[in-house]
Amino acid sequence: MQVFIMVAGVFTGAHVWQETAARLAAAGGAVHAVPLTGIDPARPATPAHVGLETHIEDVLAAIDAVDVTSGREIVLVGHDYGIHPVLGAADRRAERIARVVYLDCGMPQNGVPALAAVPDQVLRAQLAERAEAGEREGVLAPPAHDEWERWGSTAGVGEAALERLTALAAPQPLDTLLQPLRLTGAVAAVPVTGVLCARNGAGIDQVQRLVDFGDPALAVLTEPQVTFFELPTGHWPMLSCPAELADVLLRAAAGEGHHLRPAGDDAPAPAHLRPFPLDVPELPRDRRGHVDLYVPDGEGPRPAVVFVHGGPVPAGARPLPREWPTLVGYARLAAVEGVVGATLDHGLHDIADYERAAADIAAGVELVRADNRVDADRIALWFFSGSGLLITDWLAEPPAWLRCLAASYPVLAPLPAWGMAGGRFHPARAVDQAGPLPVVLLRAGREHPEIAATVEAFVTAADDCAARLELVDVPNGHHGFETLDAPEDTLPALRHAMRSVVTHLTG
Repeated sequence: MQVFIMVAGVFTGAHVWQETAARLAAAGGAVHAVPLTGIDPARPATPAHVGLETHIEDVLAAIDAVDVTSGREIVLVGHDYGIHPVLGAADRRAERIARVVYLDCGMPQNGVPALAAVPDQVLRAQLAERAEAGEREGVLAPPAHDEWERWGSTAGVGEAALERLTALAAPQPLDTLLQPLRLTGAVAAVPVTGVLCARNGAGIDQVQRLVDFGDPALAVLTEPQVTFFELPTGHWPMLSCPAELADVLLRAAAGEGHHLRPAGDDAPAPAHLRPFPLDVPELPRDRRGHVDLYVPDGEGPRPAVVFVHGGPVPAGARPLPREWPTLVGYARLAAVEGVVGATLDHGLHDIADYERAAADIAAGVELVRADNRVDADRIALWFFSGSGLLITDWLAEPPAWLRCLAASYPVLAPLPAWGMAGGRFHPARAVDQAGPLPVVLLRAGREHPEIAATVEAFVTAADDCAARLELVDVPNGHHGFETLDAPEDTLPALRHAMRSVVTHLTG
């Protein structure tokens, strides 16, 4: 059997593993939940003497305590911040580690501090300022009872467990977040399992889509020694579903799990590159900067629909998003309906890029409006997926020329792991300022639960202020339904939504 060495995330100690550890032990595994110096009561220390290297030493001590002659394989489990000391230790004892389990955390890189993984963007910036000012010996206060969502979704965590988590939380020494992780590269040979908590923002299919974009940095996730599991819970599965987590860890230790499909010529076409489900006539593309126009025959000027791709999309993704079959298909369908269809690229390459993307979209819209074939006073904007947050500004201050907003399977509030809770992009907070602006919303009946919740919150807010919201449901549709689902399930809704938008433009 295995020895599971488990390292908790920020503010938390070995106590969070109690139920999961009991189940692993009952299955025959040996378990060591590492008490981290300066955080866990078992290892008190002054913050000035505690950094990431201190916690790496804590994990190394746990590894070295395992009898080499026992024949037991060591599985390291790192949750949240805990993956940083786990990787630091595994890199120095790679020959002794059978597997590293990334439990709902990022992919730390050599030379990058754990600060980069702090989800709350405002807090991350504040901590960076403290670091620049030379303040490295203080602590970060633990969250209050109602502040844990800043660090990840608490979905599934009962009230009693949340109260205990809060009561036992300890200040996090700042230098554990500011000290860079140093890796030699030895850990790259160790097999890896990622356990994704879907209600915290990402599941296996979302990761597969990112791989499909062809980002070289993600190619490592498709290697044979890398597996994945997904749990339908929030960021603290050891509290919300300890039995399920224990089962996943046992299966991971046995080498089980889902393997991601590599991107490339031999792979099936990823969803974003599959054909548009409607047979629309070919039209020439007219490229203007970061905008492509599809202009119907006949005299103009004509109204225009600008289609805004989702994201984040890796910066090096090819073909460009504005060239994807779905967006091109929508633009050509708009031209069939007698209006100009436009697709554009924007810089939403990371969760932190929404402001840049908003500026790119605004500039692209002005390029469209400046074209003499376009009626600059009759424009509609149509957003997809992760770009849904970007409707906020247009709802808050709709210009007179904006005749309609549309959104297909949009994300309409920041997801918990995005760290944008207090930020600018919250459509539900702006919809009461939209006035008579029509909004056409295509809603996928089989949407990811965490995204569906943002849509329902927006619909409720729109109903409360009597906004002009038209819902177009695709009952059997998944996220990205145009290329994922049967045409008979999607085409009626797609046609209806397009005609509704065109009516708002031309009526």
